[in-house]
Parts: sequence; C-alpha cells; structure tokens
Amino acid sequence: MTSEHSKWRDCALIATATIQDVIDNLESSSTRIVLVINDKDQLMGTISDGDLRRGLLRGLQLKDSIESLIYPSPVIVSPSATPESVRGLMLEKKILQIPVVDEDKKVVGLYLWDDFSSPAKQHQQMIIMAGGKGTRLRPFTESTPKPLVQIAGKPMLEHIIRRAQAEGFSDFILAIHHLGHAIEEFFQDGSRFGVKIHYLRETHPLGTAGALSLLDPPPDNAFVVTNGDVITDIRYTDLLDFHHRHEAAATMAVRSHEWQHPYGVVHTEGLEIKGFEEKPINRSYINAGIYILSPKALEALEPGVHCDMPTLFERLRERSESTIAYPMHEPWLDVGRPSDLEKARQSLDRDEVRS
Repeated sequence: MTSEHSKWRDCALIATATIQDVIDNLESSSTRIVLVINDKDQLMGTISDGDLRRGLLRGLQLKDSIESLIYPSPVIVSPSATPESVRGLMLEKKILQIPVVDEDKKVVGLYLWDDFSSPAKQHQQMIIMAGGKGTRLRPFTESTPKPLVQIAGKPMLEHIIRRAQAEGFSDFILAIHHLGHAIEEFFQDGSRFGVKIHYLRETHPLGTAGALSLLDPPPDNAFVVTNGDVITDIRYTDLLDFHHRHEAAATMAVRSHEWQHPYGVVHTEGLEIKGFEEKPINRSYINAGIYILSPKALEALEPGVHCDMPTLFERLRERSESTIAYPMHEPWLDVGRPSDLEKARQSLDRDEVRS
C-alpha cells in the first residue's frame, strides 16, 4: 500500500479558517483530522476530532478562529517511510492518522489507520431503546412500531444496527414494549443481518433508562445505549474511547442548539434600564439520545421501575459519580415528528445516490 497523495487535500484548511470550517471538513472528509497548512502547502499543525470537541466544551463558537485548537507538533513521516513502519508507529503512539511531509515541510500524503485494517470486532454490547409508542409520528405509527418505520427502504432501526455493525459491533439488545412482537418478528435473532440480537421485554413502559434494570446478567464492560429513533453519523467507538479516557460512570452525547429571540431584549434592575440586546442568540447543549454507561451506573436503577436517562444521570451525580458530556458535530436527527421523518428520508436517499 502507498500513501494516497491526494487524500490529504480533502482534510486541509488554512490557518484563517473558523470552527465551522473544521466541523464541515471533518464531516465531509471522514478522516477525523484537519491538516492546517499555509499557502505553500507546508504543515503548520493538526486539529483532531478530540481537539474540536474539547474546544466546543470550552465555549468556542462556530465563527471563532481555529488558532487555539492547532497542535503544532504532530507525528509525521517522510515520503520514504514504509507502510509497515507507519503502521508500527501508529500502534506505538496510539494514533489513527499520520501526515506525510517532505524535506520542505510540504504535505504530500496522509496515512489513515483505516487503510491498514478492517473494523475491529467490538466486544461491547449496544442496547437500543425501541419500546416507545411514537405518538408524535402518527399516522405512520398507528399500526407499525416506530423503529420499523421505513427510511430509504429500510426500517430506521435497521439503519442504526447497520451503522454500528460497520464499526465492528455484533451484539445487540433491543428493549421493546409497544408492538414489540412486530420488531421481534422482523429482526428475530439477528442472524440474517450477521449479528446477534436479544430482547428486553418491558411489561409496562420503563422509560429511556429503566429497561436497563432488566439486564440479566448485567454487562461486564461499558456499553452503548441509543434511542431507537436517532439517525446519526456518530462513531460509537470514538464515544467509547472518550468515555474510557475520562473514566466516567456515564457519558451523554450532546448537540449544540441555537435559538434566536424574536425580539430585542431589555435588561433591567428594578425600574432602571441597564442595557439592550437586539434579538440575542441563546446557545445550549441538548441531549442527543446516545450514551455510554459503565456497569456501576446500573446500581442506581431499581428493578422494573420507570426511570428516564436524565434521572439516572442525576442519581449518579448525587452519588458523586463522574457524568460527562460528549459534544457532537456529526449529522444527527431525532425522528420524532413527520417533518423529521421526511428530513431523514431525504438525507438517506441522497446518501444512497452518492454511494
């Protein structure tokens, strides 16, 4: 194998770029790294996916400069490096990308770990919450369970499973309740999809976390939990790595959400006017419905008792356990309403055409 000499240009940005440019680049290139170059193609540094997420947590805004994110001394190799030596260096340094730089400091290529191997088999389980009634998605869910609603010719739940399977996941547990028999009939034991599928059968609605109390036996390792109506390009393995690096009890994927006030805001103190803001923009993080939980998190659940995921996180905080946020920049859609379903269908239809 030789380094792809043109691939690096897909993930290159100049130093005057913005945070939004980095997000757009990471989403379009799928390399999980940005190479920051000058007008002579010389490498000034790199920005990893993790660097971006840490910057977002620090409060960086989309229009801000990338200057504070640039890592100026990345691992590099020369054009004469062999693929075998590059692979060894990646293993030694525990990195997934290495730029190829010539004697004039110009970027001429990029090695990616994905070029060397197929996705490693993941031993962690993925649990998908698929028991909701899908009330907001009517009339599509009047006789069909929400996870079986079709998007681009496949049930949305199959899209989630296929996406995780591409990262090496093969062991799935589906938490079912409303019209659960239809989901079991479609997926069965998972063998026709090349995976293993087991079921948590709720006799009454247990919420987005309560069904986890039915796990028997409970997992030995950290595991992924996702809502069955979330369509996203998130890399679950990156989320797991983030969780382990921070030694958390629970990790929640979050999305930045902006809302602009329709009116000018007046700030007062008593009767006195202290200032004005013209249609200010409010920014906050929202729950993306994807989580990593360590086994000890299950100790905060009562068997068979309703519990939503935010409540579980609150209980863990009260026990002084570490609960952390994983800021997402990947495409994400909560398919809760007919308008969301239409967006998902249009998006996945476009992906089918591109592939």
